[in-house]
Amino acid sequence: MAELDGSPATSADLECLALTNFGHFTSMRVGADGTIRGFTHHMDRLSRDCQLVFGVQLDTEEVAARIRRTIAESAPPITIRATVFDPQIGMGNVGDTAAPKVLLTVRAASTLPAPPTTAKTYEFSRDLPEVKHIALFSQLRLRRAAQLAGFGDAIFVERDGRISEGVTWNLGFVDRDGQVVWPDAPVLPGVTMRLLQDSHESVTAPIRKSDLASIRAAFATNVSIGVRPLTAIDEFNFPTEDPTLDLLQKVYSEVAGERP
Repeated sequence: MAELDGSPATSADLECLALTNFGHFTSMRVGADGTIRGFTHHMDRLSRDCQLVFGVQLDTEEVAARIRRTIAESAPPITIRATVFDPQIGMGNVGDTAAPKVLLTVRAASTLPAPPTTAKTYEFSRDLPEVKHIALFSQLRLRRAAQLAGFGDAIFVERDGRISEGVTWNLGFVDRDGQVVWPDAPVLPGVTMRLLQDSHESVTAPIRKSDLASIRAAFATNVSIGVRPLTAIDEFNFPTEDPTLDLLQKVYSEVAGERP
């Protein structure tokens, strides 16, 4: 299913995404009961990013109404992605006044939590990290490189050595005392990360590769994977199971969903 501003999306509507790829999005997991964890945060993200990317206000109430209709016509659990872009804006006229539209797409929801994986680090700074934008080539290039090297995914390291985030997910650590530590670096303010921060005590601190020797556990997190253990980052290995990771998975599973 692909719906643009309430109507079935045509190939002409989607041509701009294929050829120009300028916009932003958010992905929401709809539970079997039709609710969405952090729905208010997802709408806030769409509104904030629309101002940053296009300089206009997005009607999030109308977006919520369309999401309600989509849920009613589907069979949760599902994942709904809301992509905001202007079909009339191309590479040559990207400075025009924007009139963005919202593309809703639906796919089957994955099982939570996702199985453990591994990651390889690369020096990389994501462009405009505070925005969940759709320009993913640079990130996916590194994911491909990591997978070709035998790892499951990639992790970004800033030029100053601070570890920041994964390709499409936030990164967290558990120190030797069981404290949850989020990297102090430019990262996307993920909804799942925020829900965990609101539900469980944690700290934010700079983490460099040399610090990984003193880390007890590591995990990736977003709406599609929940709290996913990382069993290796480069040459540093971590256990598949850890009591703090078990607790985080439990805490996240108990976060109440919101009805759009």
